[in-house]
Amino acid sequence: MTESHYMNRRELLKAAGLGVAGLGALSAAGGLETPLASALEGAAPSKTTAAPAKAVGSPKAAAPSEAANPSRAAASSQAANPSKAADPYKGLKVGVTSYTLRRFSLDETIRIVKELGLKYIALKDVHLKMTLTKEELQAAARKIKDAGLTLMGGGVVYLGKEEAAARKGFEYARDAGMPLISASFDPAALPTVEKLSKEFNIRVAIHNHGPGDTVFPSALGAYEKIKGMDKRMGLCVDVGHTVRQGEKEVETIRAVQDRILDFHIKDVNRRDAKGTTVVMGKGVIDLPGVFKALLEMKYPGHVALEYENDTKDLVADVAECFAYIRKTLGKMKQEG
Repeated sequence: MTESHYMNRRELLKAAGLGVAGLGALSAAGGLETPLASALEGAAPSKTTAAPAKAVGSPKAAAPSEAANPSRAAASSQAANPSKAADPYKGLKVGVTSYTLRRFSLDETIRIVKELGLKYIALKDVHLKMTLTKEELQAAARKIKDAGLTLMGGGVVYLGKEEAAARKGFEYARDAGMPLISASFDPAALPTVEKLSKEFNIRVAIHNHGPGDTVFPSALGAYEKIKGMDKRMGLCVDVGHTVRQGEKEVETIRAVQDRILDFHIKDVNRRDAKGTTVVMGKGVIDLPGVFKALLEMKYPGHVALEYENDTKDLVADVAECFAYIRKTLGKMKQEG
């Protein structure tokens, strides 16, 4: 990675008003290369490169670097949070799916989310195993709340076809305090899932996974199956997979807007099955058009970044995505 790349990234982050002074502290947790952390903090990168982070199946305990330096944490927190006088997200509940930060523990993920100035999170089972006890799930929910974050939901949760198996997914969501689950399941189970959604009063947002998904590859196709069902049955529109499916992103949002309960935002580099996740603004998705559509429909749900690239500079890439979102929304008018 060239020095000009580091500096361009730093300039983008600063222009968007996204504080990154504290991101260097996250390098100890495997989020950033040392040179990149220096560049983001305003210094040219050194020639020494730290070893790349290793993804882990079971995230280890958080590194103590931030906790041991409260003054730095406080400074970075102030830098990360924009002026309270103006909402940089224009009323949209912009947050993150914890799958984005899958290589980190739950405690590390919470710290990173707060460092980025975010308020909303949805949890994946990499951070909240479905095998946990009710007490353990409730403790995790308290941890999220005590950190000042709002738990918007969980998933993707893969629900079983039979009622007993599907019920476990709803019990998991209930015990964790999730108002919504982003879900995938056999379409034949739709009546059962609708029944359980009503019983538990938990919304179900069917997640489209694009080419290769044999159940709900398309948000448009899922919409046709649930448009006459209870209003707690809706969609989690994944805009990246929508584009990979060959569908037009803005037109899709407008066509299914009355059933969008959850939204996964990302960018991809191709409009076909070979498309993969890239930093937002560097791909082919019409992201300004997507945000404009969400603002115009006054979408009240979670707009969650789901970053699926396994780059070693994960935290920096994620920070750049949010900088892009802020910069893009900053040019738009907030709807009524």
